[in-house]
Amino acid sequence: MKRLLSSTAAAFFALAAPAWAGSPVVVELFTSQGCSSCPPADAMLHELAERDDVIALALHVDYWDYIGWKDEFAKPAYSKRQREYAIIGHRRSVYTPQMVINGETDVVGAKAMQLSEALAQHAAKPALVDVEIARQGGNLQINAVSNGAKGPFVVNLVRYTPRSKTRITRGENAGHTLSYANVAHDWKIVKEWDGRAPLNMTADLDGDEPVVVIIQQNRFGPIMAAARLR
Repeated sequence: MKRLLSSTAAAFFALAAPAWAGSPVVVELFTSQGCSSCPPADAMLHELAERDDVIALALHVDYWDYIGWKDEFAKPAYSKRQREYAIIGHRRSVYTPQMVINGETDVVGAKAMQLSEALAQHAAKPALVDVEIARQGGNLQINAVSNGAKGPFVVNLVRYTPRSKTRITRGENAGHTLSYANVAHDWKIVKEWDGRAPLNMTADLDGDEPVVVIIQQNRFGPIMAAARLR
């Protein structure tokens, strides 16, 4: 296996973290345990997962399952989400690994410099929606207000597993034990919001796993704001 992240790339990636004063930048990594090109991007997500200015999520797709290894984290809904991004971006196909930043910018593979530039660009944009979340017993309180952004918006609630490890016995990654960060295992829309009046709502929240709220324009459009509780 190739080195997952060169020391030069890692150093650049750490130094290039943008100043953060508002909503974290959301990075969705579309990946698969059956893809031999994915481990470097999976490793990069570990680096992103440690940052407070980034919400990094691994979305495992199922379209590589046929080549010999069924990804235990894969969900058809994540493959569909990636296809919807491709349609909006006028791309003819989907692929792994792919990182989508704030629902708008895509980075192919594990390219640290391109990713760092994209993160900085999105971090520099003014916050057009503010969102705050808080646990309240078995519920999650979600408050948001639009600062000029036009709806409609969807309010996504995402649960993820911070760390996972899998021994791969078949397929392109056979013989390797791979670790994964921030594996999304539950993604649902809990509200549609027109943005005209402030949003004040509660959502059911079982357990103490990390939770992310993402406010996105038109389901698969730009991500306007996000908040996380680890």
